Amino acid sequence: MSAEEALQDVAENEIESNWDQVVDNFDNMELKAELLRGVYAYGFERPSAIQQRAIVPVVKGHDVIAQAQSGTGKTATFSISILQQLDMSIKGCQALILAPTRELAQQIQKVVIALGDYMNIECHACVGGTNVREDMAKLQEGVQVVVGTPGRVYDMINRRALRTDTIKIFCLDEADEMLSRGFKDQIYELFQLLPQETQVVLLSATMPSDVLEVTKKFMREPVRILVKRDELTLEGIKQFYIAVEKEEWKLDTLCDLYETVTITQAVIFCNTRRKVDWLTEKMHSREFTVSAMHGDMEQKQREVLMKEFRSGSSRVLITTDLLARGIDVQQVSLVINYDLPTNRENYIHRIGRGGRFGRKGVAINFVTTEDVRMLRDIEQFYNTQIDEMPLNVACGFLRDDSRGQDPLVRTVTGVMHSLDRVFNRP
Repeated sequence: MSAEEALQDVAENEIESNWDQVVDNFDNMELKAELLRGVYAYGFERPSAIQQRAIVPVVKGHDVIAQAQSGTGKTATFSISILQQLDMSIKGCQALILAPTRELAQQIQKVVIALGDYMNIECHACVGGTNVREDMAKLQEGVQVVVGTPGRVYDMINRRALRTDTIKIFCLDEADEMLSRGFKDQIYELFQLLPQETQVVLLSATMPSDVLEVTKKFMREPVRILVKRDELTLEGIKQFYIAVEKEEWKLDTLCDLYETVTITQAVIFCNTRRKVDWLTEKMHSREFTVSAMHGDMEQKQREVLMKEFRSGSSRVLITTDLLARGIDVQQVSLVINYDLPTNRENYIHRIGRGGRFGRKGVAINFVTTEDVRMLRDIEQFYNTQIDEMPLNVACGFLRDDSRGQDPLVRTVTGVMHSLDRVFNRP
């Protein structure tokens, strides 16, 4: 599968922009030969809708705001734009990219290195939970692109390990998430430390007031590219809910689904770290194999878990919203919201894990009586419909030995048959 098939492309009428130029071919973007080679080697054949509109204005030096969800190709958009503008004779940092989580920063670093494979560039991930001295040494050796989380990047600038005088481009990825995580002061401080003529590129799935404040304060007549919100539900993802009625029923429902879940790879979202630990412990005590990841874990442990999950040696990952933004795991085709997200904006990021790379995906929401209002709110916010798992359709497939079972068991059996139909399994 090519990388461009991987992107959830967006129709012409779903994009609003104050920039008219659309370039539908990488060859016509006047990219360096080495960069173009890297783009094609990465697997891209033609630019996605957002790449057709955003790469050229960034390369031309305009400040750019791109509002789009994960899966539209925005990481490659700013990576290609940055690589095109690098002066390879300068060893100092020329582009600074901020991301809200360590995992996302490290993923962006991999994309930059892969696309710049033939350019001999140096790109360093500057994130918390890693050795400070090693960070300082690497930065002092000289790197052209730094990707990092706000806390560690700010620390490196304060320690004078990261010099800002050669920075030309400042890119904020998932700006809404960064600001909601309390990084506002650090981001404002970072802006003050950059050269006055620094170009700013801001990417955000939503545009709350604190993000708009950043755009007004620090951006000059930005080019705006907006993917309309009511088009943000990713194509190819079938959304369902299971009415579990009571919180206590969720665990049994999940355990009975386990066999169906592990045929593919699945991510299970809980709202708190404590819940992740509790659910993992309960699943392990019933001898189910699951992995867990959340922000309290050591960085090295998080990296090992992500590596295992990406390789497929771990098939079910229980996590918090830490993983809900921008983490590409190609094999994931099932997402279970054990808890509905408390923040409706995060719903798109959670279920987006299941439909990336052009694959069909399924999202299942466990809904108690208390969750019904939130479910309806999510439907309205995204202008989408979340159907109940079609248990009545599945009833015809139920074996005779399911008769006389209690309502929970019948529900679970029906859900498993429904999943078989959704995944087109015999």
